[in-house]
Formats: sequence, structure tokens, C-alpha cells
Amino acid sequence: MPTSRFLDGLDKNAIAWGSLVASLLVLGLKYLAWRVTGSIALLSDAIETIMNVVAAITGLWALTVASRPPDENHTYGHHKAEYLSAVAEGVMVIITALVIGREAFEAWRAPRLPDAPWHGIAFNLAGGVINLLWAVIVIRAGRRQRSPALSAAGAHILSDVWTSLALLAGVALMPITHWARLDAVLSSVVALNVLRVGYGMVKASVSGLMDAAPDVATQSEIRSIIATSARGAIEAHDLRVRIVGAMAFIEFHLVVPGTMSVEESHGICDRIEAALRRDIGNALIHIHVEPDRKAKHRGVIVLA
Repeated sequence: MPTSRFLDGLDKNAIAWGSLVASLLVLGLKYLAWRVTGSIALLSDAIETIMNVVAAITGLWALTVASRPPDENHTYGHHKAEYLSAVAEGVMVIITALVIGREAFEAWRAPRLPDAPWHGIAFNLAGGVINLLWAVIVIRAGRRQRSPALSAAGAHILSDVWTSLALLAGVALMPITHWARLDAVLSSVVALNVLRVGYGMVKASVSGLMDAAPDVATQSEIRSIIATSARGAIEAHDLRVRIVGAMAFIEFHLVVPGTMSVEESHGICDRIEAALRRDIGNALIHIHVEPDRKAKHRGVIVLA
């Protein structure tokens, strides 16, 4: 598919740079929307976009660090830098929610109808369309490349799109209803939505930093690959898996017949590793070979 080929041609750094350019362009449009209207709701939307710019810069740093090869001080690589970026972005989003909440409170105390609302809507809508297109690209690329930083950035941008749509509907109603405090209400809704997104981002990223096990579907897929590619072995047990960014760390004990030679058992391990990397992607795999007397009769049963 054309979209898939396009995403395959973009590396993480290219997407991160694209996010920065898109965020700056959208920020300019949303700033204009606020300037022509004076709407606190549209100001809130612009403030959130400032965080998108900051997040894009943070993401560039994280992806640069994460791409470095292992060294003496980081023998497993630098992949967790992406989680640090995602946590930082989540914290910034939460701070943004608090700032927007304060603006909403002030707008409630001193309500006023926006000036030139339709001009502001046009500027904001243009920014929303750019965000929507870029969010789709970033989210799909994050999934394909298993990048927490890109996935977090895409989720943040997409939340900005829905926020903008809700704001546009509300701002359009203000000159019709003449209810000035609707501006404050809309800003409050923005603050709550941003707070929800920020909490979710921090929660997911902390889980990654704590080496939480992957989802059940991923674990089942790994077990199935081992079971079908370990012909000649008896079982695999004590399977442990963690995924850090685009790298999977997999280790387990492989039980083989006690009379099997080192060469034969090594061949089975090579076959398992090749199958895992083919279906899972980049992976650091550690297999501890044991004789049949070490069998636990549980875990992964090898299929004949």
C-alpha cells in the first residue's frame, strides 16, 4: 500500500522533525485564531500546541539517544530514553492542563464574547486539519516501529485534534447564544481532556520503565513461535519477556534430550532466534539449554 511504503521510508528522526515543523505551523495558526477573537478557549488550544512543540523537541532528543548502539556503560543499549521522553511529555501535558484550568477560572470570573469568531474558527480549523493528517502518520509509524516516543506524540496530537473540534463547535455557538461564560466552560473541558491524556501517557511510560511484561497477545505469539520452531527440543520454561522501545528482550530455558550434542542444541537455538526476529522484530534473545532431567513439564511444550 502507498501509505505503508511511505511510512517504511521514514525513520524516527524524520518523523520527529516533521512533528516539530507541523507543531510550529499549527501553533502559528492557533495563535492567529486567539488574536483575532480574544477567546480564552482558543488561547487554551494554543497553549496546548506550545506543549506539542516542546514535546517534539524532547522527542528528537530521545530518539537521538535511543538510536545509539550499546556501549560499556549501557550494554543493553539506550532504548529506554524513549520512555523518559514520553514521561516528560506526559508531565508537561499535565502542567498544561493546570495552566488552561487557571485561564478557564479567570474567564468565568470576567466573561466576554469573542471578537470575529468566524475568522478565528477558520484559522483554528486549518490547524486542526494539519494536526489530524500528521497524527495519523505519527501513530501508524509508532506502531510499525514500536516506538513509545512516537506513539505518545501521536496520541497527544490526536487528542489536540478532538479538542479543537469541540472548541470550534463551542466558539461557533457563542455569537448565537450570547452566553459569554461558554468560553470558560469550553476551556475547562479542554483542561480535563488534556489532564486525562497526560495521565495516560505517564502511566504507560512508567510501565515501560518498570519493565512490565508485554500484552497477553504478544506473549502468546512468542510462545507459539517457540513451540513451532524448536523441533528436536522437549519444552521451554521460565520465559521472560520485556519490550523496550523497538527492542524485545526474550530469555528462557530450553530443555533438550540429555544425549543431544552441543552442535544440535545450538542449531535449535539458532532456528528459534531466527523465527522470533522474523516475526517479532529486533530482539536480544538469551536461551539457556538444559538436559531433559531439568524438565518442569510446564511452560511451552514443543510441537512435533
